Amino acid sequence: MSGKFDVRLQKFMADCGVASRRKCEELIQNGKVRINGHPARLGDKVDPKKDVVTLRGKRLVASGSSGPVYLMLNKPRGYVTTVHDEFGRKTVMDLVADVPARIYPVGRLDRDSEGLLLMTNDGDFANAITHPRHHFAKVYRVTVRQRVSDAVLDQMRGGMELEEYKTQPCSVSVLQSEAQRTVLEFVIYEGKNRQIRRMCEAAGLEVARLKRVSIGSIKLGGLAVGKYRMLSEQEIRRLLLNAQRKAGENA
Repeated sequence: MSGKFDVRLQKFMADCGVASRRKCEELIQNGKVRINGHPARLGDKVDPKKDVVTLRGKRLVASGSSGPVYLMLNKPRGYVTTVHDEFGRKTVMDLVADVPARIYPVGRLDRDSEGLLLMTNDGDFANAITHPRHHFAKVYRVTVRQRVSDAVLDQMRGGMELEEYKTQPCSVSVLQSEAQRTVLEFVIYEGKNRQIRRMCEAAGLEVARLKRVSIGSIKLGGLAVGKYRMLSEQEIRRLLLNAQRKAGENA
């Protein structure tokens, strides 16, 4: 499994439309992937024309026929952000079924959350958006069923001790405040699973609604719920330039 046509296993999997490279790395580490019948390991390379790569027993074949696709989706609540769901639940793929390319979600947005989700078939693009060192700002509008005190706001802003990790400092501001309802705006740079929900839970807040409204320079705007649109060349270029700049700052 070495030669001039070899590519990293996670890149090959991403090109097949499995998921982002980071998610593919998780699948490899969890023992879901085999190369020519043997368990795959991180760091393995494959020749797409010679090697047989399987995921949960199903062979992967790179599409290769379509060009790169970059789109933004306004994800509704009730949809799982994954390519395949073993429990038969609705996935975001149902909302982009008419896209001919094998695209996949970039990053996470849990089933009960809504808003901006990027999707692509370009593994390099997905990696640029999700890599922690690129520090893309993600903005969320969060409605909770309580009035939020200044002490709680300061607690969330300064970083919170959760079970597995401490969150990085973030921006939290109040957009609306009523007796039994507060609308908050979070600006975070991490991509931890259900991070904002877990922060709110740790602070004693009940989340009624969570909506992502921007990722870096990409804004959800007036895109209708359940609809998608292709990103413009300028939007793609701006995201990638920002990723390169941040990578240089954190090198």
